[in-house]
Amino acid sequence: MTDLLLDRIADLPPAFDADAATRARDDLRAGAGDHADAVESLLSDGVGGPLVDGLAGNSPFLARCLSRDPAFVSDLLGKPPEAILEALLTPPALDLPLAELTTNLRRTRRRVALLLAACDVGQVWPLEAITRALSDLADWALQAGVRHFLLQAQPRDFELPDLQHPERGTGLIVLGMGKLGSHELNYSSDIDFVVFFDPDGLPYIGRHTLQHSFIRLTQGLVKLLQEPTADGYVFRTDLRLRPDPGVTPVAVSVDAAASYYESLGQNWERAAMIKARACAGDIAAGEAFLAEMQPFIWRRNLDFASIEDVHSIKRQIHGHRGHDEIAIDGHNIKLGRGGIRDIEFFVQTQQLIAGGRDPSLRDPTTCGGLRALAAARWIDEAAADELIAAYRYHRTVEHRLQMIHDEQTQTLPKDGEGIRHLACFMGQRDPEAFRAELRRYMEVVQRHYAALFESSAPLGDEGNLVFTGTEDDPDTLATLAKLGYADPSAAVAHVRGWHHGRYRCTRTARARALLTELVPGLLQAFAATGDADATVRRFDKFLWGLPTGVQLFSLLHAHPNLLDLLARLMSGGPRLADYLARNAAVFDAVIGGDFFDDLPDHAELAKSLAGGLATARDYEEALDLARRFVKERRFQVGAQVLLGETAADEAGAAYARLADVAIDAVLNATTTSFAQAHGRIADSDFAVLGMGKLGGEEMNEASDLDLVMCYRVDDDHAKSDGKRALVGPHYFGRFSQRLINAITAPTAQGTLYEVDMRLRPSGNKGPVVTRVDSFIEYQRTEAWTWEHMALTRLRFVAGPDAMRERVDSAVREVLTRPRERTAIMTDVVEMRARIAGAKPTVDPWEMKQVRGGLVDQEFIAQALQLVHAHKHPQVLHPNTCQALAALAEAGVLAADKAETLIAASRLMRGLLGVLRVAWDGPFAPAEAPAGLARALCREAGVDDLEAVDAKLRSVQAEVKRLFEELVG
Repeated sequence: MTDLLLDRIADLPPAFDADAATRARDDLRAGAGDHADAVESLLSDGVGGPLVDGLAGNSPFLARCLSRDPAFVSDLLGKPPEAILEALLTPPALDLPLAELTTNLRRTRRRVALLLAACDVGQVWPLEAITRALSDLADWALQAGVRHFLLQAQPRDFELPDLQHPERGTGLIVLGMGKLGSHELNYSSDIDFVVFFDPDGLPYIGRHTLQHSFIRLTQGLVKLLQEPTADGYVFRTDLRLRPDPGVTPVAVSVDAAASYYESLGQNWERAAMIKARACAGDIAAGEAFLAEMQPFIWRRNLDFASIEDVHSIKRQIHGHRGHDEIAIDGHNIKLGRGGIRDIEFFVQTQQLIAGGRDPSLRDPTTCGGLRALAAARWIDEAAADELIAAYRYHRTVEHRLQMIHDEQTQTLPKDGEGIRHLACFMGQRDPEAFRAELRRYMEVVQRHYAALFESSAPLGDEGNLVFTGTEDDPDTLATLAKLGYADPSAAVAHVRGWHHGRYRCTRTARARALLTELVPGLLQAFAATGDADATVRRFDKFLWGLPTGVQLFSLLHAHPNLLDLLARLMSGGPRLADYLARNAAVFDAVIGGDFFDDLPDHAELAKSLAGGLATARDYEEALDLARRFVKERRFQVGAQVLLGETAADEAGAAYARLADVAIDAVLNATTTSFAQAHGRIADSDFAVLGMGKLGGEEMNEASDLDLVMCYRVDDDHAKSDGKRALVGPHYFGRFSQRLINAITAPTAQGTLYEVDMRLRPSGNKGPVVTRVDSFIEYQRTEAWTWEHMALTRLRFVAGPDAMRERVDSAVREVLTRPRERTAIMTDVVEMRARIAGAKPTVDPWEMKQVRGGLVDQEFIAQALQLVHAHKHPQVLHPNTCQALAALAEAGVLAADKAETLIAASRLMRGLLGVLRVAWDGPFAPAEAPAGLARALCREAGVDDLEAVDAKLRSVQAEVKRLFEELVG
């Protein structure tokens, strides 16, 4: 036997397509030219002819390589393959123009592909030699490109220290990652590499920065390698294994890289770095950088959480535990169950756990790593042998699959014809025997992988959920699609982003570890909402706004039932998601067993808030505690509204009770604080009156507080008894402003409420606080009809009982005066027309202002109260529905009309209450998330939003008709 290629071929596959093999022979002869003798010698050889048939009859790509390069045939005939490869990978001349270098690299790649196909298919070289040669080709191409672009930048950007070896001393590092780093490149592989640079490596003299120059170099390198030309391409490239590729440039400084790995590096990135190798650029600088990275890659001590995170790198859910039969057709030989990636992670996860203490386990190659694990007794030798055999078989199948069309694919054919073709190329004439053999190897891998992680708790029960690395796991995409995700890749990208530490809440290793465990449950909960894609996007935005994550993630981890609640709330709409992001602490309220109980009454709320405020060390802390209390309780009410646990009337009253309690508590705290500086005025009182929705107890999540403030003092000249004494009007004016600030000013816990003071006498032009006598006199002698309408919704909120009796008595006296019906109705109609002119709308979802909406209902009730209260004082009530019911009971409003108006009010306040929890701005039904749509349909008692819209229009038309009938 000689060293020549044809003499060393052991076996060859038959041609799957005999006609293609014949055409390849004809094309080769037709284009032979000066190489006709060599071509004919090859085709007539007892091994050479079958070699051409076996290559061209199975691979259209290899047929093209043969026909395009008959000159290379003589090399295949007359030289050993090792010598051919060595000659091909001779470094190109440094002064080669870019166009010539581009052609040179592509021609060399085509010839290496043909040579290695012959060595692989003919069983001349073992798998390791094939993958090593492919990796050497990538190293050669990368270094050629780096040298070219460095010389291009000389002397524009810097002075190179060695023009004969341009890369040396530059601090420019090209690390081969993945299979390139471990010399295990596959036949049509893309190449994973990262580019780092030492900012102090070269003195920069250009117009920008050294980083800018190296970014441009990297971009040129990528284009040189992967841009298709008439000669094809060299390698597809992938730079996504650099630190946080979503936000970092393609060339990263070594300082930034080291800082990232030290603070945010994930365990799957440690696994990737096991295979990292300086393959181009300044090799010495690259090796020095990798030496510095060793403590990141190889930790001497791993805590339990880190080990669990290592396991979660590739923990399969259900599929790797169980006994599902592996379907060969369409299976991914790399990423699918029992595939190449499983073998690699079988090695790498154990290397990460034990390699810090045992350097013998640090072999970057897959087969070498298995042997090292067996030698150190981490696995038994039989397991290592079985996995090595499976790995070699899988990689051989992968190479044949990729040779057919020179595609970077690991997906087996989905049809019988494709499987027959692949089996033939593998030298297996029986496709069923091929399927059985491949399945046997996959089941071996699956069995060993499942045994490795059998002690790890499963993360779920739906299928694969794997989010590490830069490639989407196909089984994970299938799992998510099965769950209901329309765009599984987008969901995977979101999850992958959470683990990169880009968000404040995922900066710590502990937060990321907790989130890893939560993700499967979250994704299943999001899917259960019926709007999985929108919900995961909303949760992503929620995470983006979270200041910290450990507390919330720990809470969800300890209380898995909260995952469903969180998902349902996230599916409700963007407003609630934004609110939760700003106020994640409100989730603490959910832990208690009373979150979905009946909403607390006034006494219970007041007691609970008072207990919290009793712990405040100062006035500012009291305001913060009040804000937190209100946030938690508003969240409770809002959640119950959105999830249908509370009706509109109950929610409106609950929001108002909460506001009452908060106002009273803040009033007391402000009184004490103000008195410390200014003292008190003897024989004086102060009161807060609620108007509008607060007065009528019809508030929703977005309601502000319509307030009127009154005081009583016998002597306007009386001074307070503090160090900085103030006279009565000045004292209460300053105090009122302090109270408003206490309610509205943002603190660390945000604002308590927005306040609207426009309903006080003289509106915004009047003083903030009014003497109670002046307020009463104004209502008696100066107030307009619209002000008396507003007065029907006044409710005493906070202050002494004596003031309450005085105000209630005076308001009742004003509202029960005889009024001329025509004048009142004329004023009401004119006022409604002004509002319609100022805020015109025909959108039925603008439920407050649209004709037939809430304003019309309220105006009907208020107008009828003003007209009939002098004879029927019992009709007076600040709540619209209760006023309408009282009007019907008094016989001044037909019962059927009252029922119509009350039902309309409850419908629209219910819908509006849901929207104020979940939605910001004008409502667009077509854009409504599924959870919000369900909540709105539930409130309306119909099946879809079109029916809600139709019901709204019908109800509003009836209310408008009643307004015209009852008012004018």
